[in-house]
Amino acid sequence: MSAPVLPAELATQREAAKRRPRRADHRTRSALLLLTPFAILFLGVMVAPIVYALVQSFFRVQRSGLGLDGGETLFAGIDNYIAALQNSDFIASFGRVFAIGVVQVPLMMLIALVLALLLDAAFSPLRRTFRLIFFLPYAFPAVIAAIMWSFLYQPRIGPFSDWLSAIGLDVNFLSSDLAFFSIGNMMTWGYTGFNMLIIYSALQAVPEELTEASSLDGAGWLKTSWYIKIPAVRPAIILSAVFSIIGTVQLYNDPAILAKVAPGISSTFTPIMAAQQSAAANNYNLAAAQSIILALVAFILSFGFLKFTQRKGADS
Repeated sequence: MSAPVLPAELATQREAAKRRPRRADHRTRSALLLLTPFAILFLGVMVAPIVYALVQSFFRVQRSGLGLDGGETLFAGIDNYIAALQNSDFIASFGRVFAIGVVQVPLMMLIALVLALLLDAAFSPLRRTFRLIFFLPYAFPAVIAAIMWSFLYQPRIGPFSDWLSAIGLDVNFLSSDLAFFSIGNMMTWGYTGFNMLIIYSALQAVPEELTEASSLDGAGWLKTSWYIKIPAVRPAIILSAVFSIIGTVQLYNDPAILAKVAPGISSTFTPIMAAQQSAAANNYNLAAAQSIILALVAFILSFGFLKFTQRKGADS
């Protein structure tokens, strides 16, 4: 038989039960108070522009005469979306970023993974130095980095052309034939360190007992990395790949800067540049529709890749 509960103990238990909801309410209010500034910024900077662009994409401005008046705003339905999908420059811009991403994203992820594994196996005094060196390109502002590479690619100013000319090769990295390579190289240089840092952080969470057991079994660095470390950091690799896919679809800074000095890069080279071109032509409603299409494509590609990798992980 259980011991009887004394009246004093029963009163204490009731008082404690009354305090629990109060503490929970206090924590909830504190959490909401801390999240309020972020929620305001998120709604004002992210959600509101998306909603505004979505609304504007269903309207058009009809001007009369010379178009000096403000024009009349009319409901257009999905006409802007149809016009965007029938725009050959806009569709071709997706083909260009897909061509860059198919090669650049896997290559960048492979380099980031190898660097993270090497950094994880390096001696402690060297880790901080190499981690800073690998991450330093990402710390550069994107526009500054693009301007720097535009000078490096210049045939008469940059060093690459001189080096190649010394061995008898006449290469122009700003030509239309090498524009894809030049942009992909800039993206790999700028974002490999960021992806490497994500994978390296995940490697720090791998239990040392697993790697020690693998070493005791006679497995070298390569087998330990392939069978122990890489499977353990698979979620981090997938997350980095998703970020890279979204970033490639939203590519803008590198080609926009190179377009100033490279005749092979048009003003509609990427989807964002094509939408900007529509906005520059005062067709803001078409630009809004193109932006919404771009957001949907980025969501479909990233979400589809995420689901594909999850299904492959479940099957394996």
